[in-house]
Amino acid sequence: MEKNLAALSAQNDSLLDMPAHVASTASPLRSWLSVVSVAIGAFAFVTTEFLPVGLLPQIASDLGVSPGTAGLMVTTPGIIAAISAPGLMLGAGRIDRRFILLALSILLLTSNLVSAFAPSFGIMLLGRALLGAALGGFWTLALATAGRLVRQEHAAKATAMILSGVTFATVIGVPLGTFISGLYSWRASFIATGALAAVALAAQAFLLPALPSKAAIRFSDLRALLSRSTARKSLLMVALVFGAHFSSYTYVTPFLAQNNFSLPAITSVLLGFGFVGFIANLAISTAVTRHLQASLFAMVAILLVALVTLPLVHASPAAVAVMVLAWGVAFGAIPLCLSIWLQLSSPDLPEAGSALFVSIVQVAIALGSFTGGVVVDAVGISATLWLGGFLALTSLAVIASFGMGNKKLAEILSK
Repeated sequence: MEKNLAALSAQNDSLLDMPAHVASTASPLRSWLSVVSVAIGAFAFVTTEFLPVGLLPQIASDLGVSPGTAGLMVTTPGIIAAISAPGLMLGAGRIDRRFILLALSILLLTSNLVSAFAPSFGIMLLGRALLGAALGGFWTLALATAGRLVRQEHAAKATAMILSGVTFATVIGVPLGTFISGLYSWRASFIATGALAAVALAAQAFLLPALPSKAAIRFSDLRALLSRSTARKSLLMVALVFGAHFSSYTYVTPFLAQNNFSLPAITSVLLGFGFVGFIANLAISTAVTRHLQASLFAMVAILLVALVTLPLVHASPAAVAVMVLAWGVAFGAIPLCLSIWLQLSSPDLPEAGSALFVSIVQVAIALGSFTGGVVVDAVGISATLWLGGFLALTSLAVIASFGMGNKKLAEILSK
């Protein structure tokens, strides 16, 4: 995994070209503290993005909308982030990346405050739109920033530290938000996440060095990458896998509540989902570089089994919990597999590949949660699990279309 992270960091250095003295003049402690500040930002962003998943029934009831309509809280930031990911990098030019990261953190804080005090669902969606505006740009810059804050030989560890913010958000952030909601209210959960965003903003303001840039993505880079059939098929695969997950995961809390899980039990299940995902991410990293296609196929297959089995075993709380944990194992490993896959698909255009990857993921989150919401309102919550299963099955077919067992996957993807 570290080799892949190092390669990604080195590729991103061409986009965010840092003078050598920036890393060398900062003390090692300050450099690592600046990395921690970005990791805290990652934790705050991911927690805020998926906080509604654990709070959806309460918010829907309080603001007077159906659970399916409430799913727009996940759809809206996804749509906006899909635009802001490439849009920010196309328009950023030579603006100091430090200023951009600070501005994005301010937007994150504002989003949480607007959401926390929203008097209506329309205002809530405005707050979520502000999140989307910040989200796409943050992820396009975050990994590139890691390689600039420390010496080059430590770039992989810095990137892994920032990614740990994502892991801890899954393991701790979303379940903690659900727990706070149970003690107080869903509004208190957004206030808590806003406080976390404020901590990240303050840390970045004090610790991030100047991050000047001499280059930016060109529109022609995006067009060149999309002209390749393997890249287009890879992006379709990413969209299907993330769509399979989020068309169902957005409504997992109502599904559990419908099947007699108490709020503490739901919090425990979501915590378990994140924890096993963390373990799966660590475990898959040892095999993914040598067996990428097989690893991805296996994880998506587990996802498929979990999604189609859940409606069948809904009467058994123990079986439901086991399937949700299996789901957590699958999705804990899938993002790493897909990010490495996309790196192999765009070795000569890494920045364009990164921007498109973030954009496609956000489109999949938006469309998946929206379509799932339509299905929930029209047919029922169990039906959206079948929808996720169908998308997972389709994604398996796309993965297999690259030629299962082919030892020259990198060569195929780079064409």
